[in-house]
Amino acid sequence: MGLKAIHFGGGNIGRGFVAEKLHMTGYEVVFVDVMDSIIEKLQSTKSYTVTEIGGEGEKVNTITNYRAINSKTHEADVIKEIASADLVTCAVGPNILKFIAPVIAKGIDQRTSSTPLAVIACENAIGATDTLAGHIKDPRNTPHEKHEEHDSKVRYANSAIDRIVPQQDADAGLNVKIESFFEWVVESTPWTKTGIKHPEIEGVKWVEDLVPYIERKLFTVNTAHAAAAYYGHNRHKKFIHDALEDHEIKKIVHEALAETSHLIVKKHGITNQEQKHYVNKIIKRISNPHLEDVVERVGRAPLRKLSRKERFLGPATELADRGDNVDALLGCIEMAFLFQNVEGDEESAELAKILKEHDAKSVVEKVCGLTEKDKIFPHVVKIVEKVQKA
Repeated sequence: MGLKAIHFGGGNIGRGFVAEKLHMTGYEVVFVDVMDSIIEKLQSTKSYTVTEIGGEGEKVNTITNYRAINSKTHEADVIKEIASADLVTCAVGPNILKFIAPVIAKGIDQRTSSTPLAVIACENAIGATDTLAGHIKDPRNTPHEKHEEHDSKVRYANSAIDRIVPQQDADAGLNVKIESFFEWVVESTPWTKTGIKHPEIEGVKWVEDLVPYIERKLFTVNTAHAAAAYYGHNRHKKFIHDALEDHEIKKIVHEALAETSHLIVKKHGITNQEQKHYVNKIIKRISNPHLEDVVERVGRAPLRKLSRKERFLGPATELADRGDNVDALLGCIEMAFLFQNVEGDEESAELAKILKEHDAKSVVEKVCGLTEKDKIFPHVVKIVEKVQKA
């Protein structure tokens, strides 16, 4: 039998990034989702295209050799597929991991292969695979007495992914437009520490310590992208490249990245020159007009992006604790709080509701997960008070 991967999430990252690389490696990909429309399209279409967009032009890849299962109506089929798979990946969003955990746990329980299943969460969150593993090994999904057997059947590996998926054409169907640049870094230690070879996946960089890669990406790519989006939205820009053509916004984004770069260099031993080169590369990437990356798409889900471990408060909290400057990041946080009642984004409506119903301190505690013990707390409270008065 050939290689088989189960991928949870039939969205653009799933089809256009993860499944593309799995297909290139030679895996048969079994998509799993609860969205009837996506599953039905995948089941009725034998192929779709992934168009990679870069400064050098476009490249079109055709994806075939896949199947699709609706886990809402055919859970038993999903369990059976996992029981005989080589790899499980997901791109469903950090908040959905707990909902896919039970079926994965059942699939792992039914495995008889001597080769452990590889599980890699491909989410925009630090330690997403650890989070998924925690849900899978929750006693409600995997009883304590089965943990030892469970651990022998599976290897969980955290990953960091970096690829921009811009707004798709209205008539795209399953076809995905995506930037040509990508980075997919996965920790190798779950295999090397037990003397087992990690699975082969096209384009993956395997590393012993993933944390520097995750934080460098989150505190550079995601910080820059979101900063441009929130300032751009505030100044009525349509696309990210429009925002970055505004010299003042571009200067602010560079100032925010100077702050995060200071943390990255000090914390992870990356050289100033290397980080500066990385920053310049990121700014060039997100400024690409061919991506036509809509500001509201990038800014959506402000509640998550304003949380403690995310792209603004993650680095800002650490920098403040070190006594370092965070003025530019605080400006980004203010712009994120102003991202309210944006059409099509539920979190922006919820943010507006929270700001209206709670005092500033309660908002900072509820939205940001900060307490009065955090050095940055009073600064964020001042921002919220300002936003509430606006």
